[in-house]
Amino acid sequence: MLAPAHVGLILLGWALAGGSPGPATLAISQTAMSHGRRAALTLAAGITCGSASWGVAAGLGLSAVMLANAWMFEGIRYAGAGYLLFLALKSLKRAARPWLATAAATGRRRLFARGMLLHLTNPKAVLAWGAIYAIALPPGAGGADVWTLFLCLISVSATVFHGYALLFSIPRVARGYARLRRWFDGAFGALFGVASFEILTARLRV
Repeated sequence: MLAPAHVGLILLGWALAGGSPGPATLAISQTAMSHGRRAALTLAAGITCGSASWGVAAGLGLSAVMLANAWMFEGIRYAGAGYLLFLALKSLKRAARPWLATAAATGRRRLFARGMLLHLTNPKAVLAWGAIYAIALPPGAGGADVWTLFLCLISVSATVFHGYALLFSIPRVARGYARLRRWFDGAFGALFGVASFEILTARLRV
């Protein structure tokens, strides 16, 4: 069984890692500023479910399977890099267009699916889950320990992702985005491109 102090440090590290700039937080903040709180919360819910899927997969041993079969990692890696590149081009295209005040947010189902896809196509996610289990769980830990830790970690992830949605949908922030929309979209496009490159050049380390 994990000591409470040890769990606290693990969860703090997990929160800091999840809240650091990356594809998920970039997508949530962009959606919040451009389409509002509801759209951002829907996207965050999809990202959380994608993270939970990798957490369950790692708990069941899929991360070990991926390490033993590099082609699985490679396939997901290329898909993830391609999807992030698509988001980069979409943001840059939007930055080049005049602002359309009547532009509607994407449907909620599509936003949820987009968020889930964003996380499911990041192969680093399942490896991160596998690594945190290996670090946090003591030798001989049982299934109850694994799934208790999973529930703690996914709760932290949900808090971080939905917190981003709430923070960046504050009216003052949204108004700032409206004034500087092209600059923001250009920056998001560049950052999505960098994230795509980082995933594309990632390598398995065994």
